[in-house]
Amino acid sequence: MEKNFSAVIFDLDGTLLNTIDDLADSANNVLEELGLPTHDIESYKYFVGNGIPKLIQRCLPADKQALHAVALKMFIERYDAHSEDKTAPYDGIPQMLEKLQEMGLPFGVITNKAHEIAVKVVEHYFGKGRFECIRGLDETIQPKPAPDGALQVAERLKVSPAEVLYLGDTKTDMQTAINAGFTPCGVLWGFRKREELVENGAKYIISRPDEIFGILKKRG
Repeated sequence: MEKNFSAVIFDLDGTLLNTIDDLADSANNVLEELGLPTHDIESYKYFVGNGIPKLIQRCLPADKQALHAVALKMFIERYDAHSEDKTAPYDGIPQMLEKLQEMGLPFGVITNKAHEIAVKVVEHYFGKGRFECIRGLDETIQPKPAPDGALQVAERLKVSPAEVLYLGDTKTDMQTAINAGFTPCGVLWGFRKREELVENGAKYIISRPDEIFGILKKRG
């Protein structure tokens, strides 16, 4: 018989928070200032997921990659000031977190968003201390799907990888879970489609936050 999940680890953008409008607005603002073409929201859903430097690379035209460093600096300044303009938790997320807390299950966040911004945004929307560990990207770890940060979160939560249910909305998240030895669960309210999640190893797929409790109940 499998051991019960002892912790839940979440991706941030597209899983806990709908951040796409603020990310897109900040990037498009930079592109406009540089005199370059902008992109629609659907495009940004595929530009994000691998960290801000990769986002900037993807939204710059192929012949304008020399502007990457300048655009990256501009974006970080812009997004730091506007990361909470339109961002909001997805429906049902606060209630799900409250129930997990009542159940005594620890939970954390691993994201490719810059660490300082990640902490600021998570604490703004969910309160300080709600998550036992928030791990964003810095120079000491490799970005997801490398398991570095995810394993650090599991260690902080005092659980083994096999005890972790990991929720995310992209192939990067499913690959991160597999690389870390977690059980991958794809969410359909985020930025990507079911096919991508299944093709990249999702063991479970949920379409509403409260469906996580059916998975937690099944195991054990």
